[in-house]
Amino acid sequence: MSKIIRIGTRDSDLALWQAKTVQSQLEHLGHQTVLVPVKSTGDLVLNQPIYELGITGVFTRTLDIALINEEIDIAVHSLKDVPTALPEGIVQAAVLKRGNIRDTLVFKTNEEFLAQKDAIIATGSLRRQAQWLNRYPTHTTVGIRGNINTRLEKLEESDWNGAIFAAAGLGRLGLTPEDSVNLEWMVPAPAQGAIMIATLKSNTESLEACAVLNHEETEISTAIERRFLNKLEGGCSAPIGALAYIKEEEIHFHGIVLSPDGTKKIEAKRTAKLGEHHTLVDDCVEFVLSRGGKNLIGTTAKIEGATTIFSSKLLSPGQKDLFNNKLNVESSDFIKTAANRIKPIVMKATHKNVVITSKNGVDAILTNFPVEDLNFETIYCVGRRTKRLVEQKIGPVKHTEKNAKALANHLVEFMDGSEVSYFCSDIRMDDLPAILHENNIKVQEIEAYSTKLEAPKLADSIEGVMFYSPSTIQSFLEKNKPSCTAYCIGESTAKEARKHFKQVRVAKIPTVESVIELVNQNYI
Repeated sequence: MSKIIRIGTRDSDLALWQAKTVQSQLEHLGHQTVLVPVKSTGDLVLNQPIYELGITGVFTRTLDIALINEEIDIAVHSLKDVPTALPEGIVQAAVLKRGNIRDTLVFKTNEEFLAQKDAIIATGSLRRQAQWLNRYPTHTTVGIRGNINTRLEKLEESDWNGAIFAAAGLGRLGLTPEDSVNLEWMVPAPAQGAIMIATLKSNTESLEACAVLNHEETEISTAIERRFLNKLEGGCSAPIGALAYIKEEEIHFHGIVLSPDGTKKIEAKRTAKLGEHHTLVDDCVEFVLSRGGKNLIGTTAKIEGATTIFSSKLLSPGQKDLFNNKLNVESSDFIKTAANRIKPIVMKATHKNVVITSKNGVDAILTNFPVEDLNFETIYCVGRRTKRLVEQKIGPVKHTEKNAKALANHLVEFMDGSEVSYFCSDIRMDDLPAILHENNIKVQEIEAYSTKLEAPKLADSIEGVMFYSPSTIQSFLEKNKPSCTAYCIGESTAKEARKHFKQVRVAKIPTVESVIELVNQNYI
Protein backbone atom coordinates (compact mmCIF):
# COMPACT_ATOMS: atom_id res chain seq x y z
CA MET A 1 0.00 0.00 0.00
CA SER A 2 1.63 3.24 -1.13
CA LYS A 3 -0.15 5.82 0.99
CA ILE A 4 -0.06 6.28 4.77
CA ILE A 5 -3.01 4.58 6.49
CA ARG A 6 -4.74 7.07 8.78
CA ILE A 7 -6.05 5.15 11.81
CA GLY A 8 -9.00 6.88 13.48
CA THR A 9 -9.59 6.34 17.17
CA ARG A 10 -11.28 7.89 20.16
CA ASP A 11 -8.81 9.45 22.58
CA SER A 12 -9.51 7.35 25.69
CA ASP A 13 -6.69 5.19 27.06
CA LEU A 14 -8.43 1.96 26.04
CA ALA A 15 -9.31 3.21 22.55
CA LEU A 16 -5.71 4.32 22.00
CA TRP A 17 -4.40 0.94 23.20
CA GLN A 18 -6.62 -0.81 20.68
CA ALA A 19 -5.65 1.56 17.86
CA LYS A 20 -1.94 1.15 18.64
CA THR A 21 -2.40 -2.64 18.53
CA VAL A 22 -3.81 -2.35 15.02
CA GLN A 23 -1.08 0.12 14.09
CA SER A 24 1.63 -2.27 15.28
CA GLN A 25 0.21 -5.17 13.27
CA LEU A 26 -0.13 -3.09 10.10
CA GLU A 27 3.38 -1.70 10.40
CA HIS A 28 4.70 -5.22 10.97
CA LEU A 29 3.23 -6.03 7.54
CA GLY A 30 5.14 -3.12 6.02
CA HIS A 31 2.44 -0.43 5.93
CA GLN A 32 3.00 3.18 6.94
CA THR A 33 0.45 4.45 9.44
CA VAL A 34 -0.47 7.43 11.57
CA LEU A 35 -2.91 7.63 14.50
CA VAL A 36 -5.68 10.23 14.22
CA PRO A 37 -7.48 10.76 17.56
CA VAL A 38 -10.93 12.11 16.70
CA LYS A 39 -12.78 14.46 19.03
CA SER A 40 -16.50 14.92 19.58
CA THR A 41 -19.22 15.03 16.94
CA GLY A 42 -19.50 18.78 17.42
CA ASP A 43 -16.01 19.23 15.99
CA LEU A 44 -17.02 17.65 12.68
CA VAL A 45 -18.99 19.29 9.89
CA LEU A 46 -21.66 17.48 7.88
CA ASN A 47 -23.70 18.79 5.01
CA GLN A 48 -26.72 16.66 5.90
CA PRO A 49 -28.53 15.26 8.92
CA ILE A 50 -26.57 12.40 10.44
CA TYR A 51 -29.66 10.18 10.69
CA GLU A 52 -29.87 10.03 6.89
CA LEU A 53 -26.60 8.10 6.91
CA GLY A 54 -27.82 5.57 9.46
CA ILE A 55 -25.22 6.69 12.02
CA THR A 56 -26.36 5.66 15.48
CA GLY A 57 -23.71 4.32 17.87
CA VAL A 58 -22.99 6.51 20.88
CA PHE A 59 -19.33 5.36 20.91
CA THR A 60 -18.80 5.01 17.16
CA ARG A 61 -20.63 7.83 15.38
CA THR A 62 -17.75 10.35 15.57
CA LEU A 63 -15.44 7.93 13.76
CA ASP A 64 -18.21 7.01 11.30
CA ILE A 65 -18.47 10.66 10.32
CA ALA A 66 -14.70 10.97 9.99
CA LEU A 67 -14.69 7.94 7.65
CA ILE A 68 -17.49 9.32 5.50
CA ASN A 69 -15.75 12.69 5.35
CA GLU A 70 -12.57 10.80 4.31
CA GLU A 71 -10.59 12.33 7.17
CA ILE A 72 -9.37 8.85 8.18
CA ASP A 73 -8.86 5.59 6.28
CA ILE A 74 -9.84 3.09 8.97
CA ALA A 75 -11.55 3.29 12.36
CA VAL A 76 -10.80 1.02 15.32
CA HIS A 77 -13.66 0.06 17.65
CA SER A 78 -14.59 -2.25 20.47
CA LEU A 79 -16.93 -4.45 18.44
CA LYS A 80 -19.48 -4.67 21.27
CA ASP A 81 -20.01 -0.88 20.92
CA VAL A 82 -20.70 -1.03 17.17
CA PRO A 83 -24.39 -0.98 16.09
CA THR A 84 -25.45 -4.19 14.34
CA ALA A 85 -26.37 -2.19 11.22
CA LEU A 86 -23.40 -0.19 9.90
CA PRO A 87 -23.90 3.22 8.26
CA GLU A 88 -24.28 3.38 4.49
CA GLY A 89 -20.94 2.89 2.74
CA ILE A 90 -19.06 1.62 5.82
CA VAL A 91 -18.03 -2.04 6.13
CA GLN A 92 -16.26 -4.29 8.61
CA ALA A 93 -12.71 -4.72 7.31
CA ALA A 94 -11.41 -7.10 9.97
CA VAL A 95 -11.90 -8.47 13.48
CA LEU A 96 -8.77 -9.15 15.52
CA LYS A 97 -8.32 -12.28 17.62
CA ARG A 98 -10.61 -11.97 20.59
CA GLY A 99 -9.39 -11.15 24.09
CA ASN A 100 -11.01 -12.07 27.42
CA ILE A 101 -14.77 -12.32 26.88
CA ARG A 102 -15.78 -12.23 30.53
CA ASP A 103 -17.10 -9.61 32.92
CA THR A 104 -15.00 -9.04 36.04
CA LEU A 105 -16.15 -8.20 39.55
CA VAL A 106 -13.77 -5.85 41.34
CA PHE A 107 -14.50 -5.85 45.09
CA LYS A 108 -13.48 -3.47 47.88
CA THR A 109 -12.24 -5.87 50.57
CA ASN A 110 -13.28 -9.48 50.01
CA GLU A 111 -15.98 -11.66 48.47
CA GLU A 112 -17.84 -12.43 51.70
CA PHE A 113 -20.57 -9.97 50.81
CA LEU A 114 -21.78 -12.38 48.10
CA ALA A 115 -23.33 -14.50 50.84
CA GLN A 116 -24.94 -11.52 52.55
CA LYS A 117 -28.47 -10.27 52.02
CA ASP A 118 -27.49 -6.63 51.53
CA ALA A 119 -24.77 -5.46 49.16
CA ILE A 120 -24.25 -2.65 46.65
CA ILE A 121 -22.80 -3.34 43.19
CA ALA A 122 -21.98 -0.60 40.66
CA THR A 123 -22.42 -1.04 36.93
CA GLY A 124 -23.36 1.15 33.99
CA SER A 125 -24.64 -1.83 32.02
CA LEU A 126 -28.29 -2.85 32.00
CA ARG A 127 -27.24 -6.38 30.97
CA ARG A 128 -24.87 -6.74 33.94
CA GLN A 129 -27.43 -5.21 36.30
CA ALA A 130 -30.17 -7.62 35.24
CA GLN A 131 -27.99 -10.72 35.49
CA TRP A 132 -26.61 -9.68 38.88
CA LEU A 133 -30.09 -9.07 40.33
CA ASN A 134 -31.30 -12.36 38.87
CA ARG A 135 -28.55 -14.17 40.80
CA TYR A 136 -28.58 -11.89 43.89
CA PRO A 137 -32.15 -10.50 44.07
CA THR A 138 -31.70 -8.83 47.49
CA HIS A 139 -28.69 -6.80 46.42
CA THR A 140 -28.82 -3.21 45.15
CA THR A 141 -27.23 -1.94 41.94
CA VAL A 142 -26.12 1.64 41.29
CA GLY A 143 -25.05 3.33 38.08
CA ILE A 144 -21.45 4.19 37.30
CA ARG A 145 -19.98 6.05 34.31
CA GLY A 146 -16.61 7.22 33.07
CA ASN A 147 -13.43 5.62 31.77
CA ILE A 148 -11.86 2.63 33.54
CA ASN A 149 -9.58 4.69 35.81
CA THR A 150 -12.45 6.95 36.82
CA ARG A 151 -14.69 4.01 37.68
CA LEU A 152 -11.96 2.33 39.73
CA GLU A 153 -11.46 5.58 41.65
CA LYS A 154 -15.22 5.91 42.26
CA LEU A 155 -15.29 2.37 43.64
CA GLU A 156 -12.39 3.11 45.96
CA GLU A 157 -14.03 6.30 47.29
CA SER A 158 -17.53 4.81 47.69
CA ASP A 159 -19.32 2.56 50.15
CA TRP A 160 -20.08 0.04 47.40
CA ASN A 161 -19.10 -3.58 47.81
CA GLY A 162 -17.92 -3.94 44.23
CA ALA A 163 -18.21 -2.89 40.61
CA ILE A 164 -18.37 -4.84 37.34
CA PHE A 165 -15.99 -4.21 34.42
CA ALA A 166 -15.17 -5.86 31.11
CA ALA A 167 -12.19 -8.13 31.77
CA ALA A 168 -10.62 -7.28 28.41
CA GLY A 169 -10.53 -3.55 29.13
CA LEU A 170 -8.89 -3.99 32.54
CA GLY A 171 -6.37 -6.47 31.15
CA ARG A 172 -5.39 -4.43 28.12
CA LEU A 173 -4.51 -1.43 30.28
CA GLY A 174 -2.83 -3.51 32.97
CA LEU A 175 -5.37 -2.35 35.55
CA THR A 176 -6.84 -5.66 36.75
CA PRO A 177 -6.79 -5.40 40.58
CA GLU A 178 -5.80 -8.33 42.77
CA ASP A 179 -9.20 -8.02 44.42
CA SER A 180 -11.15 -9.17 41.36
CA VAL A 181 -12.69 -12.29 39.89
CA ASN A 182 -14.07 -13.21 36.47
CA LEU A 183 -17.82 -13.87 36.46
CA GLU A 184 -17.91 -17.12 34.53
CA TRP A 185 -21.69 -17.41 35.04
CA MET A 186 -22.51 -14.01 33.49
CA VAL A 187 -23.31 -14.06 29.75
CA PRO A 188 -21.23 -11.29 28.12
CA ALA A 189 -22.36 -8.62 25.70
CA PRO A 190 -22.38 -9.70 22.06
CA ALA A 191 -18.81 -9.39 20.67
CA GLN A 192 -17.32 -8.45 24.04
CA GLY A 193 -13.53 -8.62 24.00
CA ALA A 194 -13.23 -8.20 20.21
CA ILE A 195 -11.56 -5.32 18.32
CA MET A 196 -13.06 -4.39 14.96
CA ILE A 197 -11.67 -2.32 12.09
CA ALA A 198 -14.09 -0.38 9.87
CA THR A 199 -13.47 1.38 6.57
CA LEU A 200 -15.33 2.67 3.54
CA LYS A 201 -16.57 0.02 1.13
CA SER A 202 -14.92 2.01 -1.65
CA ASN A 203 -11.50 2.05 0.06
CA THR A 204 -10.06 -1.08 -1.57
CA GLU A 205 -6.50 -0.36 -0.40
CA SER A 206 -7.49 -0.31 3.27
CA LEU A 207 -9.72 -3.36 2.83
CA GLU A 208 -6.82 -5.34 1.37
CA ALA A 209 -4.39 -4.18 4.06
CA CYS A 210 -6.73 -5.06 6.94
CA ALA A 211 -7.93 -8.39 5.54
CA VAL A 212 -4.66 -9.99 6.66
CA LEU A 213 -5.43 -9.05 10.28
CA ASN A 214 -8.81 -10.79 10.30
CA HIS A 215 -9.20 -13.71 12.73
CA GLU A 216 -11.75 -16.02 11.16
CA GLU A 217 -12.84 -17.83 14.32
CA THR A 218 -13.51 -14.54 16.09
CA GLU A 219 -15.29 -13.18 13.02
CA ILE A 220 -17.65 -16.19 12.91
CA SER A 221 -18.38 -16.17 16.65
CA THR A 222 -19.03 -12.43 16.95
CA ALA A 223 -21.19 -12.40 13.82
CA ILE A 224 -23.44 -15.04 15.41
CA GLU A 225 -23.70 -13.07 18.66
CA ARG A 226 -24.48 -9.82 16.85
CA ARG A 227 -27.10 -11.52 14.71
CA PHE A 228 -28.87 -12.67 17.88
CA LEU A 229 -28.81 -9.09 19.18
CA ASN A 230 -30.01 -7.71 15.84
CA LYS A 231 -32.93 -10.16 15.70
CA LEU A 232 -34.15 -9.23 19.18
CA GLU A 233 -33.33 -5.56 19.62
CA GLY A 234 -35.94 -4.11 17.21
CA GLY A 235 -36.72 -0.95 19.14
CA CYS A 236 -36.26 -2.50 22.59
CA SER A 237 -33.83 -1.76 25.39
CA ALA A 238 -33.94 -5.22 26.97
CA PRO A 239 -30.75 -6.57 28.57
CA ILE A 240 -29.38 -9.08 26.04
CA GLY A 241 -26.30 -11.29 26.35
CA ALA A 242 -24.82 -13.67 23.80
CA LEU A 243 -21.78 -15.92 23.58
CA ALA A 244 -20.66 -18.15 20.72
CA TYR A 245 -17.45 -20.16 20.53
CA ILE A 246 -15.97 -22.88 18.34
CA LYS A 247 -14.79 -26.15 19.85
CA GLU A 248 -13.96 -29.34 17.96
CA GLU A 249 -15.55 -28.04 14.74
CA GLU A 250 -18.80 -27.16 16.50
CA ILE A 251 -20.45 -23.83 17.28
CA HIS A 252 -21.68 -23.55 20.87
CA PHE A 253 -24.12 -20.69 21.49
CA HIS A 254 -25.71 -19.25 24.64
CA GLY A 255 -28.18 -16.35 24.41
CA ILE A 256 -30.07 -14.64 27.22
CA VAL A 257 -32.78 -11.97 27.55
CA LEU A 258 -33.87 -10.53 30.90
CA SER A 259 -36.06 -7.86 32.43
CA PRO A 260 -34.02 -4.93 33.81
CA ASP A 261 -34.81 -5.91 37.41
CA GLY A 262 -33.66 -9.47 36.78
CA THR A 263 -36.93 -11.07 37.86
CA LYS A 264 -37.52 -12.61 34.42
CA LYS A 265 -34.99 -14.52 32.35
CA ILE A 266 -35.17 -16.52 29.13
CA GLU A 267 -32.15 -18.49 27.93
CA ALA A 268 -31.44 -20.40 24.73
CA LYS A 269 -28.53 -22.80 24.20
CA ARG A 270 -27.74 -24.58 20.94
CA THR A 271 -24.86 -26.47 19.33
CA ALA A 272 -24.33 -26.97 15.59
CA LYS A 273 -21.58 -28.23 13.34
CA LEU A 274 -19.37 -25.52 11.88
CA GLY A 275 -20.66 -24.84 8.40
CA GLU A 276 -24.14 -26.10 9.31
CA HIS A 277 -24.83 -23.41 11.89
CA HIS A 278 -26.68 -20.90 9.72
CA THR A 279 -30.09 -21.48 11.35
CA LEU A 280 -28.70 -21.62 14.88
CA VAL A 281 -29.52 -18.00 15.75
CA ASP A 282 -32.98 -18.16 14.20
CA ASP A 283 -33.74 -21.27 16.25
CA CYS A 284 -32.66 -19.52 19.46
CA VAL A 285 -34.63 -16.38 18.69
CA GLU A 286 -37.73 -18.46 17.96
CA PHE A 287 -37.24 -20.26 21.28
CA VAL A 288 -36.90 -16.98 23.20
CA LEU A 289 -39.99 -15.49 21.57
CA SER A 290 -42.03 -18.66 22.09
CA ARG A 291 -41.26 -18.49 25.82
CA GLY A 292 -42.69 -15.00 26.16
CA GLY A 293 -39.65 -13.08 24.96
CA LYS A 294 -41.79 -10.74 22.87
CA ASN A 295 -43.69 -9.56 25.94
CA LEU A 296 -40.46 -9.30 27.93
CA ILE A 297 -38.79 -7.17 25.27
CA GLY A 298 -41.88 -5.01 24.82
CA THR A 299 -42.21 -4.23 28.51
CA THR A 300 -38.64 -3.07 28.94
CA ALA A 301 -38.94 -0.11 26.61
CA LYS A 302 -41.29 1.87 28.88
CA ILE A 303 -40.22 3.42 32.16
CA GLU A 304 -43.08 3.90 34.58
CA GLY A 305 -43.68 7.53 35.49
CA ALA A 306 -41.08 8.86 33.08
CA THR A 307 -41.49 11.80 30.73
CA THR A 308 -42.50 10.88 27.17
CA ILE A 309 -40.80 12.42 24.13
CA PHE A 310 -41.90 11.79 20.53
CA SER A 311 -39.66 11.85 17.45
CA SER A 312 -41.14 12.85 14.08
CA LYS A 313 -38.78 10.42 12.36
CA LEU A 314 -38.50 6.73 13.17
CA LEU A 315 -35.51 6.21 15.47
CA SER A 316 -33.16 3.25 15.40
CA PRO A 317 -32.53 1.17 18.55
CA GLY A 318 -29.07 2.74 18.85
CA GLN A 319 -30.53 6.24 18.76
CA LYS A 320 -33.08 5.35 21.45
CA ASP A 321 -30.25 4.14 23.66
CA LEU A 322 -28.80 7.68 23.70
CA PHE A 323 -31.68 9.10 25.77
CA ASN A 324 -31.28 9.32 29.53
CA ASN A 325 -33.23 6.91 31.72
CA LYS A 326 -35.74 9.53 32.82
CA LEU A 327 -37.38 9.47 29.40
CA ASN A 328 -39.73 7.25 27.45
CA VAL A 329 -39.25 7.72 23.73
CA GLU A 330 -41.66 6.97 20.91
CA SER A 331 -41.22 7.63 17.20
CA SER A 332 -42.83 7.37 13.79
CA ASP A 333 -42.36 8.96 10.37
CA PHE A 334 -44.50 12.10 10.18
CA ILE A 335 -43.93 12.44 6.43
CA LYS A 336 -43.78 9.86 3.66
CA THR A 337 -43.04 10.35 -0.02
CA ALA A 338 -44.10 8.75 -3.31
CA ALA A 339 -42.87 9.45 -6.87
CA ASN A 340 -45.24 11.37 -9.17
CA ARG A 341 -45.70 10.69 -12.88
CA ILE A 342 -43.67 13.28 -14.80
CA LYS A 343 -44.97 14.01 -18.31
CA PRO A 344 -42.55 12.89 -21.08
CA ILE A 345 -42.84 16.28 -22.79
CA VAL A 346 -41.28 17.88 -19.70
CA MET A 347 -38.23 15.64 -19.88
CA LYS A 348 -37.74 15.87 -23.64
CA ALA A 349 -36.78 19.51 -23.28
CA THR A 350 -33.19 20.43 -22.47
CA HIS A 351 -32.73 21.54 -18.86
CA LYS A 352 -29.74 23.87 -18.68
CA ASN A 353 -29.70 24.35 -14.88
CA VAL A 354 -31.19 21.57 -12.75
CA VAL A 355 -31.76 21.79 -8.99
CA ILE A 356 -32.29 18.63 -6.90
CA THR A 357 -32.57 19.10 -3.14
CA SER A 358 -33.17 15.56 -1.86
CA LYS A 359 -32.72 11.83 -2.41
CA ASN A 360 -36.49 11.67 -3.02
CA GLY A 361 -36.05 13.91 -6.06
CA VAL A 362 -33.37 11.64 -7.51
CA ASP A 363 -35.48 8.52 -6.96
CA ALA A 364 -38.53 10.14 -8.53
CA ILE A 365 -36.63 11.22 -11.66
CA LEU A 366 -35.18 7.76 -12.21
CA THR A 367 -38.53 6.10 -11.52
CA ASN A 368 -39.96 7.99 -14.50
CA PHE A 369 -37.07 7.93 -16.99
CA PRO A 370 -33.84 6.06 -17.73
CA VAL A 371 -30.73 8.16 -17.28
CA GLU A 372 -29.97 8.19 -21.03
CA ASP A 373 -33.23 10.11 -21.63
CA LEU A 374 -32.29 12.95 -19.28
CA ASN A 375 -31.18 16.18 -20.94
CA PHE A 376 -29.51 17.81 -17.93
CA GLU A 377 -26.62 20.17 -18.71
CA THR A 378 -25.66 21.47 -15.26
CA ILE A 379 -26.82 19.99 -11.95
CA TYR A 380 -26.89 21.66 -8.53
CA CYS A 381 -27.70 19.83 -5.28
CA VAL A 382 -28.44 20.19 -1.59
CA GLY A 383 -26.58 17.79 0.69
CA ARG A 384 -23.58 15.53 0.23
CA ARG A 385 -25.71 12.40 0.12
CA THR A 386 -27.85 13.81 -2.68
CA LYS A 387 -24.72 14.84 -4.55
CA ARG A 388 -23.20 11.38 -4.18
CA LEU A 389 -26.42 9.73 -5.38
CA VAL A 390 -26.74 12.04 -8.38
CA GLU A 391 -23.15 11.46 -9.43
CA GLN A 392 -23.57 7.70 -9.07
CA LYS A 393 -26.81 7.47 -11.04
CA ILE A 394 -27.23 10.56 -13.22
CA GLY A 395 -24.08 12.59 -13.81
CA PRO A 396 -21.61 15.14 -12.41
CA VAL A 397 -22.74 17.85 -9.99
CA LYS A 398 -21.35 21.34 -10.46
CA HIS A 399 -22.04 22.63 -6.95
CA THR A 400 -23.71 21.56 -3.71
CA GLU A 401 -24.68 23.41 -0.52
CA LYS A 402 -25.84 22.28 2.91
CA ASN A 403 -29.34 23.78 2.54
CA ALA A 404 -31.68 25.18 -0.10
CA LYS A 405 -31.28 28.81 0.97
CA ALA A 406 -27.48 28.64 0.63
CA LEU A 407 -27.81 27.03 -2.78
CA ALA A 408 -30.23 29.72 -3.94
CA ASN A 409 -27.77 32.45 -2.93
CA HIS A 410 -24.98 30.64 -4.79
CA LEU A 411 -27.10 30.36 -7.93
CA VAL A 412 -27.93 34.07 -7.83
CA GLU A 413 -24.24 34.94 -7.79
CA PHE A 414 -22.60 32.29 -9.95
CA MET A 415 -25.12 30.48 -12.18
CA ASP A 416 -24.95 30.85 -15.95
CA GLY A 417 -28.34 31.72 -17.43
CA SER A 418 -31.61 32.99 -15.97
CA GLU A 419 -33.71 29.80 -15.64
CA VAL A 420 -33.62 26.72 -13.42
CA SER A 421 -35.56 23.44 -13.41
CA TYR A 422 -36.40 22.58 -9.81
CA PHE A 423 -37.37 18.94 -9.17
CA CYS A 424 -39.30 19.21 -5.94
CA SER A 425 -42.20 17.94 -3.84
CA ASP A 426 -45.79 19.13 -3.95
CA ILE A 427 -45.21 20.37 -0.40
CA ARG A 428 -42.16 22.57 0.10
CA MET A 429 -41.30 25.21 2.63
CA ASP A 430 -37.79 26.21 1.59
CA ASP A 431 -36.70 29.68 0.43
CA LEU A 432 -35.11 28.67 -2.87
CA PRO A 433 -37.89 29.60 -5.35
CA ALA A 434 -38.61 32.92 -3.61
CA ILE A 435 -34.95 33.97 -3.55
CA LEU A 436 -34.50 33.11 -7.23
CA HIS A 437 -37.70 34.94 -8.27
CA GLU A 438 -36.60 38.02 -6.32
CA ASN A 439 -33.40 38.02 -8.36
CA ASN A 440 -35.17 37.66 -11.72
CA ILE A 441 -34.37 33.99 -12.18
CA LYS A 442 -37.25 31.98 -13.63
CA VAL A 443 -38.02 28.75 -11.76
CA GLN A 444 -39.74 25.82 -13.48
CA GLU A 445 -41.06 23.81 -10.54
CA ILE A 446 -41.45 20.14 -11.52
CA GLU A 447 -43.35 18.20 -8.83
CA ALA A 448 -41.38 14.99 -9.01
CA TYR A 449 -42.79 13.43 -5.85
CA SER A 450 -45.63 13.85 -3.38
CA THR A 451 -45.22 14.30 0.34
CA LYS A 452 -47.87 12.78 2.55
CA LEU A 453 -48.41 14.20 6.02
CA GLU A 454 -48.99 11.21 8.29
CA ALA A 455 -48.36 12.33 11.87
CA PRO A 456 -50.52 10.38 14.32
CA LYS A 457 -52.70 11.90 17.02
CA LEU A 458 -50.38 12.01 20.01
CA ALA A 459 -51.31 11.54 23.64
CA ASP A 460 -51.75 14.65 25.78
CA SER A 461 -48.96 13.36 28.04
CA ILE A 462 -46.32 14.00 25.37
CA GLU A 463 -44.06 16.77 26.73
CA GLY A 464 -41.85 17.30 23.70
CA VAL A 465 -41.60 16.50 20.00
CA MET A 466 -38.41 16.29 17.95
CA PHE A 467 -38.72 17.91 14.52
CA TYR A 468 -36.30 17.48 11.59
CA SER A 469 -37.89 19.69 8.91
CA PRO A 470 -40.61 22.33 8.56
CA SER A 471 -42.80 19.68 6.87
CA THR A 472 -42.76 17.51 10.00
CA ILE A 473 -44.19 20.47 11.93
CA GLN A 474 -46.91 20.95 9.34
CA SER A 475 -47.75 17.27 9.60
CA PHE A 476 -47.88 17.40 13.41
CA LEU A 477 -50.28 20.35 13.40
CA GLU A 478 -52.88 18.51 11.33
CA LYS A 479 -53.95 16.40 14.33
CA ASN A 480 -52.20 17.93 17.33
CA LYS A 481 -52.04 21.15 19.30
CA PRO A 482 -48.67 22.90 19.75
CA SER A 483 -48.79 22.75 23.56
CA CYS A 484 -45.52 20.83 24.03
CA THR A 485 -41.87 21.79 23.56
CA ALA A 486 -40.50 21.68 20.01
CA TYR A 487 -36.95 20.33 19.72
CA CYS A 488 -35.63 21.34 16.28
CA ILE A 489 -32.72 20.05 14.19
CA GLY A 490 -31.87 23.43 12.66
CA GLU A 491 -32.81 27.07 12.35
CA SER A 492 -35.14 26.68 9.33
CA THR A 493 -37.18 24.11 11.27
CA ALA A 494 -37.11 26.31 14.38
CA LYS A 495 -38.29 29.30 12.33
CA GLU A 496 -41.44 27.38 11.38
CA ALA A 497 -41.88 26.06 14.93
CA ARG A 498 -41.82 29.56 16.45
CA LYS A 499 -44.96 30.41 14.49
CA HIS A 500 -46.90 27.88 16.55
CA PHE A 501 -45.01 26.72 19.68
CA LYS A 502 -44.26 28.75 22.80
CA GLN A 503 -41.27 26.60 23.75
CA VAL A 504 -38.74 26.06 20.92
CA ARG A 505 -35.22 24.70 21.33
CA VAL A 506 -32.62 24.36 18.54
CA ALA A 507 -29.79 21.82 18.27
CA LYS A 508 -26.22 23.10 17.96
CA ILE A 509 -25.46 20.97 14.90
CA PRO A 510 -27.90 19.43 12.37
CA THR A 511 -27.78 15.83 13.57
CA VAL A 512 -30.36 13.64 15.23
CA GLU A 513 -27.82 12.96 18.02
CA SER A 514 -27.57 16.67 18.69
CA VAL A 515 -31.36 16.89 19.01
CA ILE A 516 -31.27 13.96 21.45
CA GLU A 517 -28.59 15.76 23.46
CA LEU A 518 -30.83 18.85 23.47
CA VAL A 519 -33.67 16.78 24.93
CA ASN A 520 -31.41 15.16 27.53
CA GLN A 521 -30.16 18.57 28.71
CA ASN A 522 -33.74 19.50 29.57
CA TYR A 523 -34.13 16.46 31.83
CA ILE A 524 -30.85 16.24 33.72
